[in-house]
Amino acid sequence: MKKRVVFVLALALCACATVLASGSRQGATPANSPLTISIYYSDNSTLPFRDDWLVVKTLEERYNVKLNWEIIPMNEYATKVSLALNSGNTPDVILYQTTGGENGSLALNGALVPISDYSQWTPEWNARVAEYGMKADVDRLRLKDGKLYFLPSLTDKPFYDGGLLFRQDVIEKYGIQPDTWDNVYQLCKAYKADNPNSYPFNVYNSLRVHYRMTMPSWGVSVGINGTAGRVLGWDYAKNEFFAGATSSQYRDYMRFWHKMYEEGLFDPEYAAVIQDSTWYRKLSTGSAIASLGWYDQIGGIEGPSEIPGLKFNLYPPPVGPAGAYGEPKNRTGSGIMFPIAVSKRADFERIVRTVDQMFFSEDAAKLWCLGVEGVTYNMVNGEVRFIDSIRNSPDGIYKSMQINYGCGAGPTQMIWINAREMTKYDANYAAVNAKVASMGAIQTRPPEPKFDDITAEEVTQLMGVLWDAQTVWDDAFLSGTKSLETDWDAYVAELRQKGLDRYLELYNRFK
Repeated sequence: MKKRVVFVLALALCACATVLASGSRQGATPANSPLTISIYYSDNSTLPFRDDWLVVKTLEERYNVKLNWEIIPMNEYATKVSLALNSGNTPDVILYQTTGGENGSLALNGALVPISDYSQWTPEWNARVAEYGMKADVDRLRLKDGKLYFLPSLTDKPFYDGGLLFRQDVIEKYGIQPDTWDNVYQLCKAYKADNPNSYPFNVYNSLRVHYRMTMPSWGVSVGINGTAGRVLGWDYAKNEFFAGATSSQYRDYMRFWHKMYEEGLFDPEYAAVIQDSTWYRKLSTGSAIASLGWYDQIGGIEGPSEIPGLKFNLYPPPVGPAGAYGEPKNRTGSGIMFPIAVSKRADFERIVRTVDQMFFSEDAAKLWCLGVEGVTYNMVNGEVRFIDSIRNSPDGIYKSMQINYGCGAGPTQMIWINAREMTKYDANYAAVNAKVASMGAIQTRPPEPKFDDITAEEVTQLMGVLWDAQTVWDDAFLSGTKSLETDWDAYVAELRQKGLDRYLELYNRFK
């Protein structure tokens, strides 16, 4: 009898353990309870995050999840992510990152989940990659070990969402089209002559935006948003990296913008992080007539203006010494990382599957882009029609959707469908996009080198030293406190002394 009791108790304990184990596999909490996920978000002051956005609340409800957001200013985001991954004090999910630079080294040293090892848990992302024919694009992002350490955002085809904003009425007045950078200079010079207190060309947010949208027409792209390690360039004809920061292309670029600055045509506040309100005010009051920005911002400029006939438009990239090129883009972009600590959670599988659904499913893709059908838009004869308050917003449809509903935010929208995005714009924007496409003005970003972990650490250290030095010289050249003629050799010597040649050699060896 005692033996039978012991045997029954043992069976009961085994059954209990099986239930507990099953519960653990489902998640730290029962499968029907909300899944809690902590998440990093890169916050743009022009689009401040709100956890009560319609899209956020709808997704939490649909996918039975509670998202605990940690909101980090954009200019501090990379540093915060680096500190977290180095210390191990991480959230469950990190948005808006790639494995370029230091993140690649950290990934190879075990700080990130090799998410490609769990591809069976990301069926939605897999389906979008297959649907858009993007396997080759994604494979370029694999690290030296052949693994993928983040789920990149996906775009079915590149589109021209930001570039030269110029006052159309000023163009018509002077009869000069802004189709070359020389013509842009002439337009600004003519306006300055009639409006001595103006600084015709304004800077949106900071120089990083200005540089990334203008430099390609000079055949280079350096800076914090540059396309190759901040101080290098990519030669599209030779398929190799070059020393962009010390190139003749960069020197000619700086000559042009120093001339604009010296003649009072370029906003002297370029070095500051310019608030949105200041930027809008300068353009709407006539203090400036041109800038780099996004089409949806035009309504916010024109709406409050008291200048009769003031009208802005988005123009294709002007022709520069290297041609007419806007910001280089890939069909993949910053995406989602899983720090290694989250893989220790009992509900890791559920987290990955839920994140995959929330950001990459067709249902979620529509939510992040269009909002909720019946609330933000309706389908009329098979076409998207936004509600009146959105269509008539002075901010424009795109910006109104971002600010009020959380749609179209870079850190969270992971699927970008060109035709769907065009529903937020007018026929003019579609025409500009078509023209830019016909010009071949959007280049592909250069490849990310596949560094091994030791090399990645060396590259990260070199980049920090080189970037610190280059930014000091960059400001000096632009403002004129250093001469592009008499101080250039000293600048080149300093960057070479700090390891530029070695940095370039490593990028080309591992490309």
